[in-house]
Amino acid sequence: MKKIASTFCFLMIAVFSLSAQNDPGFRFGVQVSPTWSWLRNSDKRLEPTGSNWGLKFGMLGEYYFAPNYAFVSGLGFSFNQGGNIQNGYETADLWNDSPLSEDRYHAIPRDGKYHYRLTYVEIPLGLKLRGSSSETISYYAEIPVFTLGFLTRAQGDIRGTPDEFLTEDEDIRDDVNGLSLAWGLGGGIEYKVSNFNLFVGLHFQQQFTDMTDKGLVQKTVTDPLTEDRSKANINLISLRAGVFF
Repeated sequence: MKKIASTFCFLMIAVFSLSAQNDPGFRFGVQVSPTWSWLRNSDKRLEPTGSNWGLKFGMLGEYYFAPNYAFVSGLGFSFNQGGNIQNGYETADLWNDSPLSEDRYHAIPRDGKYHYRLTYVEIPLGLKLRGSSSETISYYAEIPVFTLGFLTRAQGDIRGTPDEFLTEDEDIRDDVNGLSLAWGLGGGIEYKVSNFNLFVGLHFQQQFTDMTDKGLVQKTVTDPLTEDRSKANINLISLRAGVFF
């Protein structure tokens, strides 16, 4: 996956550079975005708690088909996305397909926490609207933006009660879906400096595919392990900053 991502990154740079040279309606840029992400879960007894600070960075391309309207796309990397899920059942085994370092971690007691730390390669596709207040300052909104994500790394930690680490840095790729689809929106401001534009904005993204594969839960001491049919999704807010050339 890393080789594929690197090759695709090189090709995207080449395509964006050639397009920017040959088409005045095309812009190429780079961005970096600190992120704050958290989880949602459809099962109230698998409660999302806590959040992750992460980072996005990558390339952006815009094609203006009208003076103030553009299609946006690009290629980016999204690091340390996720959050915690706290077990409300007698025991849970949400990472039952992953080869954890010890078998005892496949039976986490009530109030134990699963901490997800995920990395994706992302391809956004959306619509941008832009308006100007002066020759140097303009505003923009991106509504909507759909993002296709490919999982490249999935690490997890397990905390017991009290909140101490039982195990860290487990490879949990077998219990996380490799493909992610999300929608989002955002807006911000651009400032023209010589031959390039600086920009900063606030963006929201919500995953609507299930992040997890199916785990196992035991409702009470006398119940057997049963399949968990809940769905978990990642939400995140990012502060985006970058430059268009």
